[in-house]
Amino acid sequence: PMPIDDLAQVDYSLNSLPAVFQPFIDLDLKGTVYAAGNYTGPPYVAAPFTIPDQSNSMLYLAFSEYFFQTSSFAYYTAGAFNITITEETCSYFNISTEIFSSIIPEVAKYSVTPYPVMLKLMATEIPIISLEQDSFTVEIQGSMEVFAVLPDSTTQLLFTMNIAANTSIALNIFDQKLMGSLCLNRLQFSLAHSNVGFFEISLLENILSYILQTEVIPSANAKLSKGFPLP
Repeated sequence: PMPIDDLAQVDYSLNSLPAVFQPFIDLDLKGTVYAAGNYTGPPYVAAPFTIPDQSNSMLYLAFSEYFFQTSSFAYYTAGAFNITITEETCSYFNISTEIFSSIIPEVAKYSVTPYPVMLKLMATEIPIISLEQDSFTVEIQGSMEVFAVLPDSTTQLLFTMNIAANTSIALNIFDQKLMGSLCLNRLQFSLAHSNVGFFEISLLENILSYILQTEVIPSANAKLSKGFPLP
């Protein structure tokens, strides 16, 4: 296996002997991504497929859903979809209870002085990969826990939200690596648990969407830009 990064590695193995024809050679490879140091077989089956006959280029390379499904499974297993955002790591603005107190009155009761806020995001299921003609989408089901960070450095859970994210990925090949760029298409939030009373989720959607767009997506794209080594 070849390392992709510190979380995953990829194994390319021949499914069958190379098929040699007069104008071309067919190599049937099975590409499987594993969490680093974990060779547990992914819960997917690699389905055979063919590449349409073309002759304008020297090399044609095709990937099936299986390759990307095993990638999703490997990174989910390795915890790559678990992200913590704090005041120190937030690039564009300070996340504090002040942001939420105008929308959720109970939050304002914690302190006259705003407390820093910590967000813990995690995928609750293996992200679902879907390859269609001219589209590559990833559906992510997850949760977001929102904590107030108290002066003694302990945390107090304010509320937990369910998140459903629809994303798309654009692929390209550069420097013998398969690279991707993630785009957030749609977000849905629902309140799972609250220690600060009931409130309208819709009032927080713009704030939370902005945090995901400015913190999570750029972080994911930085990792995707490192690329998957090709066989």
